[in-house]
Amino acid sequence: MSNKSIHSAVKISLSIALVLVLFVTSCKKTEDGNSENGTNQTNGEKNTSIVSGNSDLVPLPLVLPKAMFVGTPQNMEGVTHLAKPLGRPRDPFLAPKGTTNVSFGKPVTCVSDPEPIIGQISYITDGDKEASDGSNVELGPFLQNIVIDLGAEYEIYAILVWHFHKNERVYFDVIAQLASDGDFIDNVTTVFNNDIDNSAGMGTGTDMHYVETNEGKLIDAKGSRGRYVRLYSNGNNNNELNHYIEVEVWGKPVK
Repeated sequence: MSNKSIHSAVKISLSIALVLVLFVTSCKKTEDGNSENGTNQTNGEKNTSIVSGNSDLVPLPLVLPKAMFVGTPQNMEGVTHLAKPLGRPRDPFLAPKGTTNVSFGKPVTCVSDPEPIIGQISYITDGDKEASDGSNVELGPFLQNIVIDLGAEYEIYAILVWHFHKNERVYFDVIAQLASDGDFIDNVTTVFNNDIDNSAGMGTGTDMHYVETNEGKLIDAKGSRGRYVRLYSNGNNNNELNHYIEVEVWGKPVK
């Protein structure tokens, strides 16, 4: 082969190599761009942690009481269907802008036990979430329920309940419901139920038992509508009594 032919072959080979390099580079940029836009190249699914971000959602401005476990932790033996402790602070809860605590100062009733053993029913929405003596309401044994009248219908995104957090306890048959009327006949929605054996007669629940802490129990109500909020409990692993320190209902007025 002549020198001229060799030189031409080399030029062709270099051109092909250059085209291949440019092609690979272009593919790489495309993949990177898709990755930034939240596309998982292995299965074509969107990375929801990136692309589903909604600028109208903001963390609820929750203010927690100080932790106050006193004495020896209670024995949790025999408590079934118990959620494992998270081991860290709860993640911020996101809700639409303008969501506020619409239960503060609202009237509370307890038909099942209108005269508490300790405290007053009004404590439940007075804003005092501390575990100190004088902050909680103690209701009698067996199944008890309280009802909060929000005064109007709201889209409810979260219900935050503090039963008792002076020591570790698990309360049973915890049920949270919303309704349009105080008799809980119209538009009743159950947003939490850990009554695993239907002992409360409200249906068998699938939610987990949980240990009370100063963070309270945050129930995701998913924007369900209601004016009235009803909460049940049926004693705890320490005794047969029922307690409430505070309940916060976070929502927005129905337009």
